[in-house]
Amino acid sequence: MSQGFVSVRYMVDDVAAAAAFYTGHLGFTVETNAVPAFASVTRGALRLLLSGPKSSGGKPLADGRRPVPGGWNRILIIVDDLAAEVARLRAAGLTFRNDILAGVGGSQIVLDDPFGNPIELFQPKS
Repeated sequence: MSQGFVSVRYMVDDVAAAAAFYTGHLGFTVETNAVPAFASVTRGALRLLLSGPKSSGGKPLADGRRPVPGGWNRILIIVDDLAAEVARLRAAGLTFRNDILAGVGGSQIVLDDPFGNPIELFQPKS
């Protein structure tokens, strides 16, 4: 079913809202919909597993800790025009962690999904 994909799991508080965010704003397609516990969305070879509190990935660990959204590890989406993407997403009311940064390989910015999971938008140098 998921051969050929690279899979990343993100913990989310609301699976339906997370799936709507990724499909509505970032061009993902729903692969599996088991709301309210779980959904998977794909974009190219990336399979993003959206795990809610009722999913197996959201169950407490042996020491009682619960997996939660957030952190700094992130998926990276390559875009052709970073400034235009940022303007489009800001107009939609989305939240960024920083401003566009330029580096040796290109420019980047970090966008938060509605649950605090980061997504890096990256435009390679031409």
